[in-house]
Amino acid sequence: MSVLSRLFAPPATDDLARRAAAVLADMGGAPAGELATLISGDRPGRLPSTLFPIGDNPGALGMAAARLPSRLAATLREAAEPEPAATDEDAIPELFCPGPVRDNPALGEEVNERMVEWAEQVGIYPGRLDHLRSCGFGRLIMLTHPGTDDPDRLLAATKVVVAEWAADDYYLDEEEMGADPNLAAARLGVLYGVVDPVILPQRYQHELDRFIKEEPIALAFRTGMEHLAKYTTVPQMGRFQHQMAILFTALDQNASWRNTGQRPAVWEYLMHRHHNSYLPPMILIDAVAGYELPAQEFFDPAVRRAFTMAGTAAVLLNDLHSMSKEADNDISLPIALMEEENCTRHEAVKRTVEIHNELMRRFVVEAAELCLTGSPMLHRFLADTWAWCGGSREWHATTKRYHAENAA
Repeated sequence: MSVLSRLFAPPATDDLARRAAAVLADMGGAPAGELATLISGDRPGRLPSTLFPIGDNPGALGMAAARLPSRLAATLREAAEPEPAATDEDAIPELFCPGPVRDNPALGEEVNERMVEWAEQVGIYPGRLDHLRSCGFGRLIMLTHPGTDDPDRLLAATKVVVAEWAADDYYLDEEEMGADPNLAAARLGVLYGVVDPVILPQRYQHELDRFIKEEPIALAFRTGMEHLAKYTTVPQMGRFQHQMAILFTALDQNASWRNTGQRPAVWEYLMHRHHNSYLPPMILIDAVAGYELPAQEFFDPAVRRAFTMAGTAAVLLNDLHSMSKEADNDISLPIALMEEENCTRHEAVKRTVEIHNELMRRFVVEAAELCLTGSPMLHRFLADTWAWCGGSREWHATTKRYHAENAA
């Protein structure tokens, strides 16, 4: 089940889902929203639109992180150790994830309304626009990209995020929209020719042009990426296209499981989530904020390792929030754990939170090590990654999809 499909599902009502949601929404024990604060041990005031105190001087980006003490990495190794056993063995651990750095409801609403207007123009989700509006994807992007207050930049990111999730619905999940797992790989292959534009011989180009015009999801990607191109450099767009190829491959894997009835092992599912994660929207962190992490740092294996751990951890929150809404043939980490380890649903939820926390703690440790030698832009990118996770947590905890009292 896709993220958007889950958003259209009825709210969860069972007791375990309510208790798990309470843990996920409880910000009382959340770590600091500013990564520099967390890894330096300081407690400065929270900044509204960036994570390091940069003022108006781009050259000062990351200087706070640059002053991290040399003993930092060794000290933070303690954070990567397994969490101590809770006094109550049945207790679900506190979530190791920050809250949002910036919450501007008016800005989120503005972006959301513009997104719904665009969705109507390109033709996605006809008859479901009120549902789409209630999901608050504009709010999601506002929360996860605190480095800009520009609604047009945020809208560009929102468009491609909605297009990504709509591809899952149209081609894999929603039968009433024509989804068919048997055709998913072929359809996603054609769609990728829109994400990474294909130039055909003149005799056949008009057929591709007609397909894009008549296929709402293709038009959503075309127009969304045209908007995004206003704010990305060539390398930033290239890395986004590369990550989309990875995502589509993972969706093909999901379709294969559905067609064959195969149930993945936990390690296999976690590998799948590494690829089918929130990395496509997260990869735009610097572009949306108006700076660029150089390619030689972005693609450095150590940076990629830390970044992808955060992306996997972030998407596991979705697995937790959607655990009561999975169809019989769906798979999530709690379901994979129950099937493989023959554990109870409660135990699977607890274990999923522990796995999430392990990934996030390791991200903090490795980000600290990278900050010792990385550029100011890398410092900011890692801090903005931490902030993205915090904004995503807030959205999952407050979206109307997950809370009956707020349901539209």
